Amino acid sequence: MERAAGAREYRVEELAREAGITVRTLRFYRERKLLPPPRREGRIAWYDDRHLARLRTIAALLARGHTLNGIADLTAAFGSGRDVGELFGRGEDAAPATWTEETPVRLSPEDLADHFAGEVTPENLAAALDLGYLAVDGEEIVHISRRLLDVSAALVREGVPLAAVLRAGKEVREHATAMAEIFTAVVRSHLTDDAPDGDAPGNGLAAPLERLRPLAKSVVEAELSMALDRLIRAEKDL
Repeated sequence: MERAAGAREYRVEELAREAGITVRTLRFYRERKLLPPPRREGRIAWYDDRHLARLRTIAALLARGHTLNGIADLTAAFGSGRDVGELFGRGEDAAPATWTEETPVRLSPEDLADHFAGEVTPENLAAALDLGYLAVDGEEIVHISRRLLDVSAALVREGVPLAAVLRAGKEVREHATAMAEIFTAVVRSHLTDDAPDGDAPGNGLAAPLERLRPLAKSVVEAELSMALDRLIRAEKDL
């Protein structure tokens, strides 16, 4: 059965065939609440491409060593996670924010499992959702920052558990917020009355903060580098 705009619907037998599983397996997944409910038309249940995508994700996660119980927990965590609109503080259909330098990354659940082999647990997923690293957009996951995703995956490959990476990320977030507030206080105290480079007075902090962001980043990077120098030197002196 075809619906508007090319969206396809399947009866249970058709969906099972497309997914490469038996009808019995499909019904088992539905009983385990691994699939969202179908659309019903009288006694007929109609499934769509979202259900097919979910079945393919289940197959991929099973192939990567996840259990059905673990997949069910992950599905529940995704279902309760914040969506993309909440993550960026705007409507889901809005254009990407121009005020951020970070590049969001879209991932399938199996992509996420490949980035963090064996570490994508319901607990870690819930922590990442709570921290704001991840959001849910339909059957996809959005990571708020390509840089943070790459660094987190690199640390896990080095042997740091993802749970520890996320705990450290929460602490870094708190310190980074404090540093940003220090820089904002300096700008507010000294640079909002005059408006160099064409900034109109009275526009608030946004324009000068955006213009001077590279200076703040350079200070933080230099101080962090020197702090690591001191720690490395102390370790070598032991």
